[in-house]
Amino acid sequence: MSNDASPRHFLRHAGLVICINTLIAACLVVSDAGKTFLSQFIYAQSIGLVTWALIDFGRFAIQRDPDSGWPKGWRAIALPAFGVTVGNIVGSVIGDLLTGLDRMSVLHHHSTREMLGHLLYFGTIGGVVAYFFWATGRAKHFAEVIATTRREAAETQLMLLQSQLEPHMLFNTLANLRALISADPNRAQEMLDHLIAFLRSTLSASRTVQHPLSTEFERTADYLALMKIRMGERLATDLDLPGDLAGAMVPTLLLQPLVENAIKHGLEPHIAGGRISVHARRDGRHLVIDVRDTGVGLDAAASAQGTQFGLEQVRKRLSTRHGDLATLTLSAATDAAGGTLASVRLPLETP
Repeated sequence: MSNDASPRHFLRHAGLVICINTLIAACLVVSDAGKTFLSQFIYAQSIGLVTWALIDFGRFAIQRDPDSGWPKGWRAIALPAFGVTVGNIVGSVIGDLLTGLDRMSVLHHHSTREMLGHLLYFGTIGGVVAYFFWATGRAKHFAEVIATTRREAAETQLMLLQSQLEPHMLFNTLANLRALISADPNRAQEMLDHLIAFLRSTLSASRTVQHPLSTEFERTADYLALMKIRMGERLATDLDLPGDLAGAMVPTLLLQPLVENAIKHGLEPHIAGGRISVHARRDGRHLVIDVRDTGVGLDAAASAQGTQFGLEQVRKRLSTRHGDLATLTLSAATDAAGGTLASVRLPLETP
């Protein structure tokens, strides 16, 4: 049996017991043609339900094994034995009352041999049913343990990938800051202030594997503000987050690598610079986030020097978290503004 004490748990078990009791009644009618199905049905349900209730409810009052929800040691045998014995006696009394007999069958109507036969018959069935519930509960417990272990392993891998990604972003930013110090010390100072604020805001997020999309947009806006100091008028930004998607859960550091890639490979090689647009939208049960730049275009960006470390990390983290249900695609923009479109598609999750 499982550790679940919810009404749904008891209703599910009760329904299964009723079905088994009905099957028992049908078998008894076949083996004893002198009794009607209704009579056998009443006794089977009375004895079976009382026995089940004593065992299934009673186990919650006894020390249980957390792996199965079943009592430990000798109690594992004593509880079913108690439930079957008392269930036969009380169930038979209830059956007598429901069928209109004027005396209690457990004391007068049945011989000792019949009573022992009933105990053996229903005891065997009760033991089989109890073992079935025990095995089902144990299997459910270990399935939950496996699922938890896999989830924790995936989160650990996500944290590892994130820890590799954050220094990559920091090194690139520091390299840009170093180049700006000699060219424009005032802007370098302003950029350093924004970098400190950005790192402070990401400190708490670095301790988790996912957060609301609104938080991810805020971090992306901070990063773009940092880059705008270095690029000046060459960088324009546009962030669009619909209110109904603000609470959607996404991996941390999902957008910043895409924005960084768009700036480094799309806008920086473009003399006039360009615009970065980040837009979130709902597509059925999926969340789609588009990062669009109006830079040199996909072909030119692909031939430019530099690694695609950030994009590969995003793909790995999406795959670790969602498997084949999440994708990252790059495509050339088809309108007159040109540039590149990076599109992330993942299952829509809300807290």
